[in-house]
Amino acid sequence: MPCPPSPDPLGWVTLRVLGPTDGARADGTPLALHGARHRALLGRLVAARGRALPVAELSAALWGEEAPPRAVGAIRTFVGDLRHTLEPDRRPREPARVLTTVGDGYALLLPDDAVDGRRFERATDEAAGRAPREVERSLAAAIALWRGTPYPEAGDAPWAVEERARLTGLRDVAIERRAAALLALGRPHEAVPTLRELVGRHPLRERASLLLARALDGSGQSAESLEVLGTARGELVAVGLDPSRELDDLQTSILRHERPREDSDAFSRATEASTRITDAHSRLRLESTVALLRTLAVSGGTGLAEARSQRSEIVDAVDRLGDPALAARIIGGFDVPSIWPRSDDEHASAAVAAAALRALDELDPDGTTARARLLAVVAVELRGSRTRTGRASADEAVRLARGLGNPELLCFALSAAVVQLCDRPGLSAERDRVAAEIVDLARRHDLPTFHLHGLLVRMQSATARGDLAEAASLAFAVDTLADRHERPLARVFTLWNEAARTAARHDPSAETRYRAAAETLDGAGMPGVAEGLLALALVGVRADDAPLDDLHAGAYDPWLAPLRHARAGETAAAAALLDDVPDPTPGLLVEALWSLVADAATLAAHPRTAERSCRALEPARQELAGGATGMLVLGPVADRLTSCGHAEDP
Repeated sequence: MPCPPSPDPLGWVTLRVLGPTDGARADGTPLALHGARHRALLGRLVAARGRALPVAELSAALWGEEAPPRAVGAIRTFVGDLRHTLEPDRRPREPARVLTTVGDGYALLLPDDAVDGRRFERATDEAAGRAPREVERSLAAAIALWRGTPYPEAGDAPWAVEERARLTGLRDVAIERRAAALLALGRPHEAVPTLRELVGRHPLRERASLLLARALDGSGQSAESLEVLGTARGELVAVGLDPSRELDDLQTSILRHERPREDSDAFSRATEASTRITDAHSRLRLESTVALLRTLAVSGGTGLAEARSQRSEIVDAVDRLGDPALAARIIGGFDVPSIWPRSDDEHASAAVAAAALRALDELDPDGTTARARLLAVVAVELRGSRTRTGRASADEAVRLARGLGNPELLCFALSAAVVQLCDRPGLSAERDRVAAEIVDLARRHDLPTFHLHGLLVRMQSATARGDLAEAASLAFAVDTLADRHERPLARVFTLWNEAARTAARHDPSAETRYRAAAETLDGAGMPGVAEGLLALALVGVRADDAPLDDLHAGAYDPWLAPLRHARAGETAAAAALLDDVPDPTPGLLVEALWSLVADAATLAAHPRTAERSCRALEPARQELAGGATGMLVLGPVADRLTSCGHAEDP
C-alpha cells in the first residue's frame, strides 16, 4: 500500500527530471548517479510520488517484458547504490529514510520542493486566479526549470511516455498562461518566441494561435498576426472544425486597426478558449468539447471544476438547439462515473437531469443506446435526492445496456445504479455486487476510468464490512491503476481510506492521518465530498465522553448537533433537536448519520428516537458505521443496536 510521508524528510536532496534525471545535495554537490538503469529506476520512483512500487513493477519499468533472470537482484543492487548516494551518512543497519523498503517494494520519500517536476506542477496550478504580474513571474521561473525531455533514460516505457505527455501538456498550458499574463501586462513582444514554438508543435491549438496573433499585433506586426490567424483557420477547417467566434472577432479588429479586447482572465482558466463553447450552433464543436471535458473531469482540482462549469454551458447550448438526437449525444457523452452520491453543485445537476429528461421525451423510442445513456445521466445527476426518478432511470439504463452488447455503456449504467443504491442503510453488499461486475467488464475491455470506479466502490464496501485487509489490498490496486492512467483524484479516496483503517484499529495517529487526508480535498474540486467530512471523521476517534463543541459538519450538522449537545450535558437541547431530527439524506453517510442520532438518543434518554434510529440501522448490523464511505468509520453499528435493546437474532 502507499507509504505515508516521511516524518522527517531529508530536504537537502534535490532531484531533476525535467530533462536528464540527476540531482544534487544542498551544497550543490552533484549526486553520483551511476548508469542509465539507476537513473531510470530513480525516475520511476520519483514519478510514483511516494507510493510504494513492488519489485515486479520496477522490473517491468526497467526492462519491459524481457527482464533478465536476475532482474530482482539487479534492482536490489541499484537500490543499494541509490541509497548510498541519497544518504551517504546513513550508518549500517540504520533504516533508510529517503528510499525506503515497503513490503516487496520500495518508495522514495522526498518533499515536493525537492523535485523540479513537482515544483513546476505546483506553480502551474497555483497560477490560476492570481494577478498577471505574479503569474508571469512564477510561470517564467517554472518554465525555466525545463532542460529537455523528461525521464529520457526510461526510453519508451509506458509509464515514462504517459508522464512525459502529462508534463509536456502542463508546460503548454503554462506557456499559454504566461503569455496571457504578458499581454495583460503590456509586454506582448516577450510572449512571441515561446508561442511561436508552441503553435509550431500544435497547429490545431487554437488558443495558442489566438495568443500569438495578439502578441504579434501588440508588437506592431499586424501582417504576421493576420497570417497566423489565417493559418489557424485553415488547419481547423482541414480537420472539420469550425474556427471560434473569438478568432473571427480578433481578425476583424486587426483589419480595422482596433485594439483587441484582452482576455484578462485567460491565465486563470483551467482550460483555454479552444475548449470553450463560443458558437452554440457548432454541433461538431459541442461534441468535441464534451470529449475533452471528460478528460478534465478526472484530472481533479481546477480541471474538474472547469469541466463542471463548461458542461453547464454545453447543456444550455444544446438545449436551445431543439435537436433531441444531438442532445442525447452531448448530454449522454459526459459518461464520467461518480464515486460520491452527493452532487458538488445540486442546482447544475438538476438542470442537466431536466435537460436529459426533456431529450428523452422527444427521442425516438427505438434509439436504445441514446436512451440508455440519457437514463444513466439522469440517475447520476439525481444522486442523493429523495426522488424515485433516479433509481428508476438507473434500473432502466442497466436493462437497456445489457441488451446492446456495449461494455462501456453497461459500465456507465452500472455506475449510475451504484450511486442510487444509497437511500437506506445496509446496501454495501449490493453495491459491492454491482461494482464487481463493473471491475470485471472494465478489466476485460480496457476501460480504466470504470475500472477505478469499480475498485473504489469495492474498497468502500470492504471497509463497511470491516474487512480492513481487503480494503487495503483494493486501495493498493486503485493507486497502482491510478498512477498508470494519471487519475489523481483516486489518491484522495485511498488516503482517506488509509486514515479510516487506522481509526478502525484504534490507532492514536488516526486524527493526524484524517487531518492530513483532509488537506488533499482542498482544491480537489469536490465540495460535495469535502463538506463536513473531517468533522464526522473526528467524532469516531474521540472518546465517547469527549466534547464535540469544535466540530461542525455543514449540511450534516442536523444529525451531529444533538450528539454535540448531549456530550456537553445539555440533554434538554439535545432532546429538542431529536424530536424533529429528519431522516438522513440518501448517500454513503446514511449509516454514520443514523449512528450519531442513536448515540445522542441514548445519552439524552430519548427512547422514541433511539428506537427509530435503531430500526433504520438494523439492516447494517454487520457493518462499521461510516465505513460505506471508505473514508471514515464511527465504530460497529451493532454497538448502537445493543445500546437500544435490539438483540441479534439467535
